[in-house]
Amino acid sequence: MDHFSCRSTNKMAKMTHVVVGFRPCCFFCVMEEKDSCVRKAWLELSLRDMHMTREDTELALTLSFIWRVAMADPENPELPSLGVFECMTKLLKKGLEDVEWVMTGQNVYAPYYAAHIIGSYTMKNPELAAKAVESGVIAPLLELMRGKMSWVEQRVAVRALGHLASYERTFEAVAAYEDEVVRLAMEIATTCVDVVYEEFVSVQERERRVRYHIDLLTRGLGGLEMEDQKAEEWASQLQCWSLHLLNCFAYKKKSISFICNQTFLKELSKMWGKLVNHTSPAGIGLIRILCYSKQGRGHVSESREMILSLCNLSRSSDDWQYMGIDCLLLLLKDQETRYKVLETSLFYLVDLVELKALSNRPNLGDIITRVLLMDYNTKRGCVYTNKAQKAMNDIWKTKVERRKRERKLMSDNQENLTESSVVVNLIKQQANQLLCVGNIEGAIKCYKEAIDLCPLKLRRKRMSLYSFRGECYLLLGYVDAAISDCTRALCLSEPVNSHGKSLWTRSRAYEIKGLSRESLMDCIMFVNGRCFHGKIPYYAVQMISKQMEALWLFEEVRATRLRRVMLKEKNHGIFYFLCIYACLRSQKNQERRRKE
Repeated sequence: MDHFSCRSTNKMAKMTHVVVGFRPCCFFCVMEEKDSCVRKAWLELSLRDMHMTREDTELALTLSFIWRVAMADPENPELPSLGVFECMTKLLKKGLEDVEWVMTGQNVYAPYYAAHIIGSYTMKNPELAAKAVESGVIAPLLELMRGKMSWVEQRVAVRALGHLASYERTFEAVAAYEDEVVRLAMEIATTCVDVVYEEFVSVQERERRVRYHIDLLTRGLGGLEMEDQKAEEWASQLQCWSLHLLNCFAYKKKSISFICNQTFLKELSKMWGKLVNHTSPAGIGLIRILCYSKQGRGHVSESREMILSLCNLSRSSDDWQYMGIDCLLLLLKDQETRYKVLETSLFYLVDLVELKALSNRPNLGDIITRVLLMDYNTKRGCVYTNKAQKAMNDIWKTKVERRKRERKLMSDNQENLTESSVVVNLIKQQANQLLCVGNIEGAIKCYKEAIDLCPLKLRRKRMSLYSFRGECYLLLGYVDAAISDCTRALCLSEPVNSHGKSLWTRSRAYEIKGLSRESLMDCIMFVNGRCFHGKIPYYAVQMISKQMEALWLFEEVRATRLRRVMLKEKNHGIFYFLCIYACLRSQKNQERRRKE
């Protein structure tokens, strides 16, 4: 009986004041009931008996409706108080144990929605999370996480377990399965992209894709393109929620050595949520948590790929730039890890010493300077290479000695500032003229002279000088020097990372180095910060399109699969050639024997 045909039944039930054992035929009508006592009684009966149905076409719709209610108001205790967690636990167990029931009608949707409802009601409220744990939700969720059904159910199970592990009251219940949960979360985070690609995205014939997966992904809308987009989003979410689950254990300083497996750390540095899941800190969030513990810092400092990834992130316009800087500062403050990472990170952080504020971190450049100069002019300084010592000397002269000197000069006579500004302008004009006639090296020398003379207080003018010199370096093919100067210019811009010319120059430089993520972020910032009157330049569109294609979530697994196919075909070709060669040789041998 559908929602409309059971309204008369509801009226009859009201007239009899709800006799014991009676319940309406439609869950949706129950939710519309105005009388709170009647509504609660009906809801409790509906939730209690929902798992007993054998073939109810409305079950999937009912669960979908409950999920939407949970998402709209996750802190509303009405349904949890009436047994929604107990109901979802029973449905999950039935879905995992009774294969015949799952394959009947639309019951295959039940485990997915049941896990999603648990995750939705526990994402904000620790009280509801505690109630869910008391209802026994962890065991069936763990079964789904083990992959008992498919990656679609695995996604919502990991999400729910992540919420339960986030609270002090319920963490221990999840930690009772610590070894297995951590192992599974690491495995899922590493392999989920490959799994989703192999089982769904790479299947181009729509009829071969799992039907209920398509329905859940697109809600019946769209074709292959829409399905692939949603699959990419869900794969990214599955990876990020797995990392969040690991975050909960790392925050409690549990399983640190297991999580810090060098193979996993190498993969972790590549996990960033992609553009489809840009609100999640993904891998960098877990790395920062690891860097808060001494044991974690020791493992992270041993991974060269990890340090390079943090360095590139700290010198980008990514939303998580500040997290990369935080990680490097934590490693540099620890004397046991400082000298393992200093030689690499110094030449990246030196470009950030003039940062003012970044993501509610005031005077971040000064903090970076203090950390880099922690043991400057001490005996420990002898461990630096000549190149590193030179960089430290430059920081000292620029940020300490020059600042003191200029403060004294400017306080004694404000005219010095004006005179210096005039001289700098004249040198800049000369540099611009040299650049126009193609004397790039001469222009670089003039820009350097202007930068050395320009007072630190004139941040905007120094930003322009660094930007022009960065462009010159790129024209000559000095990519690293171009990135360095553009980064310094962007640190001086107000707000940080907002100078269009520097963003575009650095985006092109990063493209040359093959750093697609950093190049894309700079190009997006460049487009967002410039007024193009609704028409984005073709060169920017081309750059964004190229980098987004390179950064497609499934690009690496697609390329790996393509290489395997090519190698297989190549091997088949070689085998075919060898067979022909063997046949020809055999024929020649036979002819030779006949002649003999």
